[in-house]
Amino acid sequence: MPEVADFPFASLSRFPDVEAPNLFAHDATDELLLRTAAPALEGNPDGVVVVGDRYGALTLGAAALHSCHGLRVHQDPLSGECALRRNALQLGLPERFSHHGLDACLLDGARTVLLQLPRSLDALDEIAGAIAQHAAPDVQVFAGGRVKHMSHAISGVLARHFSEVSAGLAHRKSRVLTAAGLLHATERPFPAEETHDVGLAAPLVLRAYGAAYAGTKLDPGTRFLLPRLAGARAAASAVDLGCGTGAIAAYLALSRPELMVTATDQSWAAVKSATETAAANAVADRMRVVRDDAMSTWAEASVELVVLNPPFHIGASVHTGLAHKLFAAAARVLVPGGELWTVWNSHLQYRPALERLIGPTRQVARNPKFTLTASTRR
Repeated sequence: MPEVADFPFASLSRFPDVEAPNLFAHDATDELLLRTAAPALEGNPDGVVVVGDRYGALTLGAAALHSCHGLRVHQDPLSGECALRRNALQLGLPERFSHHGLDACLLDGARTVLLQLPRSLDALDEIAGAIAQHAAPDVQVFAGGRVKHMSHAISGVLARHFSEVSAGLAHRKSRVLTAAGLLHATERPFPAEETHDVGLAAPLVLRAYGAAYAGTKLDPGTRFLLPRLAGARAAASAVDLGCGTGAIAAYLALSRPELMVTATDQSWAAVKSATETAAANAVADRMRVVRDDAMSTWAEASVELVVLNPPFHIGASVHTGLAHKLFAAAARVLVPGGELWTVWNSHLQYRPALERLIGPTRQVARNPKFTLTASTRR
């Protein structure tokens, strides 16, 4: 049986995701998962599903080390999909896998599932429920993560869907849980729904799938931003960049009946959630939802107004690189005189970057935690 050490993990790239010296395209969990699941992969190389592969280490490792073909892969971020395809070309493995949503096409008849554990218990519950609903009765799930991010609650979530859940020994600060013995599929609670009073005539309805950031909660930064959007420039169209569940886009559509809004995010779960949010607020006719990485498919100088509540982390790492990537994307697509409205944690001090990348930037509002700025494209 091939050794995990034989796979060239160091050659994997994160591109087009943010790259930096402290950000890596694989970790010890990828290696431990492949090592732990090796007997299952060797015994059933054609019934393998990979969920949560970040940049291709699991998918390409299974293909190269265990001759797995027809791998079905679900990656929530679009940048992860692009990185996997790029890494596969470099390793000569471009035809060994296909991408799917978290649905029957991904999991129908699956017998082995490799899973990088998500940070959210809701996301794990949705994944485990989908496996229980669609996979083969003898499916084995190998779920790995960094020990510092694992809790007993993770085993509890898996135990709602599987009769056997066991934990392997920790190795290099990673651990793998193995789940088997499908229980009767229960009704899946997704998308979840919650309403919020945001000062409009009717409550804002948010719907969310498991991996969507903040779920059905209204992010505090977004709550600070929404009532102040009345001061944004008049526009025929706007973009909610990094839309999450679509709260900003839906609010704009509800408060400005003349406005066409595009909600865009690279997350599969966010796009599905925002689509549901548009329907729940009866604005689907004026709120388009697009899965894209940093507006890569938008033409230059084509947008009048962009609204952004940028993330301040990449995976489990606190990092401002993704925010700067989105600022640069807004600079590319904004028309001269167009505006970027951004809410951010005040300690991050984004204003110099906004001035440099977009143009003149004014402070619209500030409280002890958040700063809201409006930047005008030069």
